Amino acid sequence: MKRFACLLSSVCLILSGPQFATASAEPEAVKISQFSGKPVPRFESLRYTAVHGRKGPSTDHEIVWRYERQGLPVLVVKETRNWRQVRDADGDETWVQARMLTETRHVVLLEKSVLRKRPAELSRGIASLQQGVVAELEQCEDGWCRLKAEKFKGWVPQQSLWGIETRTDGL
Repeated sequence: MKRFACLLSSVCLILSGPQFATASAEPEAVKISQFSGKPVPRFESLRYTAVHGRKGPSTDHEIVWRYERQGLPVLVVKETRNWRQVRDADGDETWVQARMLTETRHVVLLEKSVLRKRPAELSRGIASLQQGVVAELEQCEDGWCRLKAEKFKGWVPQQSLWGIETRTDGL
């Protein structure tokens, strides 16, 4: 009888195991901002060539940074109705007016990379891109991202870019 009880409890544990495994594997809930209705964190880009980064969310706060690269990707980490707290590729955080940002996605190259015709290491190179280049992001698949950099379009390895994954960008 003791053997039967032991066998029965083992079978119950085995059958209930997948329930516990799927419960812990569920994705985290996405945080949606009450101000914009968009997920936070998320990437956006600077709309203008010159954008002031401030110490807090109003023009009364001191300017602590002047961004001078249109299209520069920033990670929106907090927001109010008219302001966004952003983090840049160097990890600096400032507040910028929401109207200074655009949803057009851009990335920054973390290292010198070859822009390739197809998403494969042996594919023909189209152009050489220097570290720090800002490029428009078109799509990503299988560890490669298609970019538009000036008049060139092609693929680079995803790991050589900043501005793709919010989970891995210092949160």
